[in-house]
Amino acid sequence: MDRHDATKQFHSGGERLAELIDESRAVELPVPDTDTPMVSRSVRLPLETYERVRAAADARGIGVTTLMRQWIEAGLADLDDSATVSLADVRRAIASLAQPSAA
Repeated sequence: MDRHDATKQFHSGGERLAELIDESRAVELPVPDTDTPMVSRSVRLPLETYERVRAAADARGIGVTTLMRQWIEAGLADLDDSATVSLADVRRAIASLAQPSAA
């Protein structure tokens, strides 16, 4: 049965469509990248901005929405002073303070 026939069956209330669904093979759904419930929102961006975001995400090997979510979370953490930094970053900052500056 093609899409057109399936649509006709659906709209006519035909029993055959339910049988076809039951007979269809199982499909693997993509696994979400988080256990946290997510809300989908649409954001309108200029094309140039989107292309820059996409390039930045590609360079990091992650998806565009993942990178946008990281940036939003970082911005919000900065607003309320709850930003988390890695211990390695803290050590580098302390080490740079301990070195005399070249003047």
